[in-house]
Amino acid sequence: MFDIEFNPKGWSLLDEQLAESGLEMNIVIGAGAIISGVTSVIGGIVGSNQADAANRKAEKAYEEQMEAAEDAANETNKYNKAAFKVDVANYQRNRQYEYDTALRNWRYQTEIQEYQYLSAIKQYGKSVDNTESRLAYNDLASKQAYEAEQSALNELYTEDAFSRQGMLVDQLQNEGRAALGQAGNSRNKAVQSSIAALGRNAAIMDASLSSSVEQSQRNLRQIGLQRYAADVNARAQMMIRPERPPAVLKPEQAPERIFIKPMKVLPGAVQAPTRQSVSAPLFSGLTSAATAIAGGIGSQGYQSPIPQFGSSVGTIGQSVGNFGSSIFNN
Repeated sequence: MFDIEFNPKGWSLLDEQLAESGLEMNIVIGAGAIISGVTSVIGGIVGSNQADAANRKAEKAYEEQMEAAEDAANETNKYNKAAFKVDVANYQRNRQYEYDTALRNWRYQTEIQEYQYLSAIKQYGKSVDNTESRLAYNDLASKQAYEAEQSALNELYTEDAFSRQGMLVDQLQNEGRAALGQAGNSRNKAVQSSIAALGRNAAIMDASLSSSVEQSQRNLRQIGLQRYAADVNARAQMMIRPERPPAVLKPEQAPERIFIKPMKVLPGAVQAPTRQSVSAPLFSGLTSAATAIAGGIGSQGYQSPIPQFGSSVGTIGQSVGNFGSSIFNN
């Protein structure tokens, strides 16, 4: 606010300028001109004070808005910073949890694979035992079959030998009977007939023995083939020896994520207040006051030299301007 003293008894600024101009005048100004000038000056001062008050109010509101914008920006930055720290912490925890889970799964898969391999080894061992048992059984069965066939062949040879001996005995008996009971050609014919019968029977027995031996040999070969087929079948059913599978790949922790800190939020733009002119009302009031006073002087019929009066008025105007500038600067 401006502290301006007004002297109703006289205007010291006007008196000062009139004195400097060398004019010694006695001016009688009408009461209306004085009141009008005083009113104009007071109106200019009031208007200047109102403009200054409005400017101060607008400046205060502007500062409050700027402060609110800065507070909002600070709160936003504070929240963004806290949220950023929480995001990083959550990411680190989740990253470690995922890696620990992958390690647990890796250990479990490794244990399962080792268990399956050992189980396969046990099954293979059992299959080998079963195959060996089948091969042993095939060997025993083939030997028994060989022995049975050989025994049958031996019995055949023994039977053939006994049969041949019986035939010889019968031949000798027939020849003896023929020799005792007959004489001459009849006896010879009987002996020859007995010998021929013996030859036929021997030939039949030889053929039968040869056929039986050949059949026995075929049976022995068949026994060998059957054993070979049984052994091949037993080995075919045996499991293939399992191989240890490749190790389960150990998981690796993924590369750590790169975080970018949140950009700092700046206070929002606040429109600067429009300042009202403080000097304009004062200039207007002073101009109106000068016009009123000048009109009052003219209405009293004062006669003065024109050049001197114009110079004085100009000096007064310059002083008024300086006065207004001093008020505006304060």
